[in-house]
Amino acid sequence: MTTIVLIAVQTASSTLAQTAPGSPDHPWHGPMEREIEANAKVREFRFRIDQAKTYTLAELVDLAESHNPETRVAWERARAQAASLGIARSELYPTLAAAAVSGVHRDEIYSRNRFFRQTIGHYQAELHLNYTVFDFGARAGRIAATQAEVLSANFAFNDSHRRVIHQVEQSYYQLLNASGQEEAARASLANAQAVQQSAEERLKNGLATLPDVLEARSATAQAEYVLQSALGARQIAAGNLATALGTSATATIHVQPLQELPIAESISDSVDAVIDRALVQRPDLMQQVADVRAANAGVKEARAAFYPSLHFIAEPSAESLYGLQQQFPWGHTAGLLGGVGFRLNWTVFDGGARKSRLAQAEANVHESEARVDLARDQIADQVWAAYSNLNTALRQHQAAIALVQASSRSYDAALESYNYGLRNFLDVTAAQRALAQARSTDVFARTQVLSALADLAFLTGDSTQSNATRPGP
Repeated sequence: MTTIVLIAVQTASSTLAQTAPGSPDHPWHGPMEREIEANAKVREFRFRIDQAKTYTLAELVDLAESHNPETRVAWERARAQAASLGIARSELYPTLAAAAVSGVHRDEIYSRNRFFRQTIGHYQAELHLNYTVFDFGARAGRIAATQAEVLSANFAFNDSHRRVIHQVEQSYYQLLNASGQEEAARASLANAQAVQQSAEERLKNGLATLPDVLEARSATAQAEYVLQSALGARQIAAGNLATALGTSATATIHVQPLQELPIAESISDSVDAVIDRALVQRPDLMQQVADVRAANAGVKEARAAFYPSLHFIAEPSAESLYGLQQQFPWGHTAGLLGGVGFRLNWTVFDGGARKSRLAQAEANVHESEARVDLARDQIADQVWAAYSNLNTALRQHQAAIALVQASSRSYDAALESYNYGLRNFLDVTAAQRALAQARSTDVFARTQVLSALADLAFLTGDSTQSNATRPGP
């Protein structure tokens, strides 16, 4: 029987225990894998995209702020940090603990020449009160540090919104660019088909050569290839936008077409004003400033360790005892016991530990201040680059408009001249390719302006300001 039990125990242990893979030459599939797979399955999304609605950028941003997991992660972290502030503040109040003890003890007591059995019942209720009267700022330092950490967590929460908004904006403009490129590719395909049809008709009438027709067919095939690439890019951009919103990547999202969005022509603010605004709005910079405050509070706590702390202690206890000795009746006693007192703690010598901790805390302050200075320089450089990119995008947009107009007139003139026999076919295909490239460049230039505006708003922190207008189309 013992052997059977041991075998059963060993079998159960080998089944439930976590073991290493048996060999390095194939994947490992353990018994716990199914549970992990169940936990890792695709999550249920809390909202669905209305496929009959055309969404604006502001509506998409609102959806993302409500449903993107990144904002919820930062929110829960901020809540946890706020709870830690309550823990730190609790040190300002006394702690009171209650305990109840009950038991029966029996033994044999030797007296004279024999043993007597003795039974004692013990019932006791105790209270333990402990209160720190003063500690020269140690608790205040810890509370101040925690308050600064709460501010840092709140700024991190705001920064998560800033990143999510920027992610939605960039995905939105990528989708607009992909949709615009698709429309441009379809127009280019229509032009290529028109040129091919003209070449084939002229071949039938003896006015064109077979190489002209083959060249036209090649241009049509090339335009079809570009269209398929644009369709694939649009699907990827739509998936990226859906993921940024916090819904399934396969969701169908209808957005405003690029033609309905106004494009800015200039920047109203100077670069110095934009940089100054960034230095007072960026949540990540405010987070590092809060870290400086937390480091200063750490210095205050480290200095308090050089001084004594005084504690008040009270331990009242209500006790009841019952006793029985052999040949004697039951005995009982009860009363209120305990005591009160003060305890003074002062570390006289610790081998330099307090001095080293103070030096460490002061170094943390200097490091935090240096990080803030570094962040300011980086933010100024980032804003300057974004400001310059926006100016460049605005100038490129104006140039792209002129390019499309010129390429369109060139294509129309080349095709008309070809139909009259005044131009050769190579001139027509060259004009058609130039027009296709111009259309693609125009779409990219328009979305580049919008994307550059979003980048500038992201780097200045405008997108998270309640009193500021989000950079919109």
